[in-house]
Amino acid sequence: MLELRPSCENCAKPLPPAATDARICSFECTFCAECAEGVLGHVCPTCGGNFVPRPIRPAHNWRGDNYLGRYPASEEGRHRPVDVEAHRRFLARVGAIPPGER
Repeated sequence: MLELRPSCENCAKPLPPAATDARICSFECTFCAECAEGVLGHVCPTCGGNFVPRPIRPAHNWRGDNYLGRYPASEEGRHRPVDVEAHRRFLARVGAIPPGER
């Protein structure tokens, strides 16, 4: 079950459950689209993986109790600003490698 973390790990921008600009990697590191695409160059600073849009969990109980009311979003944020210079060096090493080959 995705945690749906509440904010960007880099800039701390709020990313509520319905945010369409939330991006995650396979380890659920969470960033806003601006940081994921701009600052990070589509490469996760934690694992080196790529980012995808975070799914939106329905706010309403459409079927089977699979909704935010039963499975709420996390309230615990992770504010870990990226060392931009270190990430530039990392990006230079792995950024040109397609995500499926990293």
